[in-house]
Amino acid sequence: MSDIDALKADIKKLSAKAINMKMNLHDLAEDLPTNWPNIMMVAQETFDAFKALDDARKTLKDAEAKAA
Repeated sequence: MSDIDALKADIKKLSAKAINMKMNLHDLAEDLPTNWPNIMMVAQETFDAFKALDDARKTLKDAEAKAA
């Protein structure tokens, strides 16, 4: 498996995690004010998931540009 293929596989996993975190944040927002103390934790986890996904996509773009 090439580095690019490995990055693509990682992006799929990170994307699934980010989507899951987005849904968790959405569900939390719908249930407010119940569980309001969890807002910061869920928001940070969602932020981290999307940042990791964005970073991986940038790394893939750079790797593809170098391979071209």
